[in-house]
Amino acid sequence: MSQDDVPESLRTAADSDRPRGILTPSDRDFLLGRKTDYTDHSKKQKRNRIRRRVRNAVLDFSILFEYMEERDRETVFDPDDDERDAYTQGITDMLAFLHLGTMGYHTPFKDMLSEGVGKAEQRLAGSNYRMVNVEFNVDPVGQIDVDEVVDKLEHEEFAQLTDEELRAFVRLLTMSDDFSPTETRAEIKDRVDEFAERVTESTEARERAVEELTD
Repeated sequence: MSQDDVPESLRTAADSDRPRGILTPSDRDFLLGRKTDYTDHSKKQKRNRIRRRVRNAVLDFSILFEYMEERDRETVFDPDDDERDAYTQGITDMLAFLHLGTMGYHTPFKDMLSEGVGKAEQRLAGSNYRMVNVEFNVDPVGQIDVDEVVDKLEHEEFAQLTDEELRAFVRLLTMSDDFSPTETRAEIKDRVDEFAERVTESTEARERAVEELTD
């Protein structure tokens, strides 16, 4: 697989010149299929080394959480503008990898997620008395009534649209042959300023109304 064949969302991650992380450049070439001259034995060895490295990386996060200085952590999560989208995708895929990898694990993912967020909140508060409720549910999106959704859109009843309807409708829209991401992006960008202006106007109108009610 050449760099041109890599999906756009993975271009930065798959860059051959990117320094090593958990994966070495050779590991990436192996997983991406850019290097195929491996024997069955060398493939097995390569996969074993990658598994071992990933396992040790997971253990390293305990040390990073406890001992990495705050300024260093903040720098890690402050990518350059030109790689921000790829970095966000990396964080998203890291969570997806953890969720998928811990299916059937003896401790449910949601319990580890809850405990992890709780520890982070205690670190922020500087106190073990900081306790939070963390909710995590995986609810599959079912079938929606397309006519009902379109009617809501036509009548600008946006507040009545459920998250399930929105997600399903957007997915159905992208499946349409008439949908063009490039054209849609350009059209939406052209309307962003108009939308922001209307939001500002509504905020100012609300503030005036509140002032009148409280005078």
